[in-house]
Amino acid sequence: MSPTHEATRPSSLAGYLETMSRIVFASGMSWRVVEAKWDGIRAGFRDFDPERVAAMSPADVERLAADPAVIRNRKKIEATIHNAAVMLELDGRQGGFARYLASQGGFEKTAAELRRDFRFLGESGAYYFLWAVAEPVPAYEEWRAGRGRAA
Repeated sequence: MSPTHEATRPSSLAGYLETMSRIVFASGMSWRVVEAKWDGIRAGFRDFDPERVAAMSPADVERLAADPAVIRNRKKIEATIHNAAVMLELDGRQGGFARYLASQGGFEKTAAELRRDFRFLGESGAYYFLWAVAEPVPAYEEWRAGRGRAA
C-alpha cells in the first residue's frame, strides 16, 4: 500500500494489523523500500495473524532482525508485536476493531487514541491509517492546514 492505493475497509483484524504495519515500517523510509520487502515482512509476521504476531517471542524478534527479507529495524519489529497485542485487546473489548474506531467520537479523538495506544504511529501515520481503512477523515488539505492544534 503506497500513498496511491485506494482506501479499503479490512475484512479481518489481520487486515487492520497489516495496514497499520505498512505504515509503521514506512515511517522514515521510502514506500518503494517497504513495497519491495513486503512479501518477506508478511511472511515473517505470519500473514499478520494478530494472535500469532502478539505471541512472538524475543527469539522471533532476533530472527526477524537478522532476516534480510524484512526491514531489520528492531524497534519497528517490536512495535508490530506490541500493536498486535493492543489490537487484539481493543477488538475483544469493543466487539470488533471497526467498532473501536467508530466509538471514539470523530477523527481528532480517534487519531489521538491511535497515537496513544499504538507504537510508531504518529500524527501522519494515524491520519493515513484511518484513511487507508476507509474511516472518515478530513480532506487532506484541511487536515494538513490544521496540524499543530491540540487533538
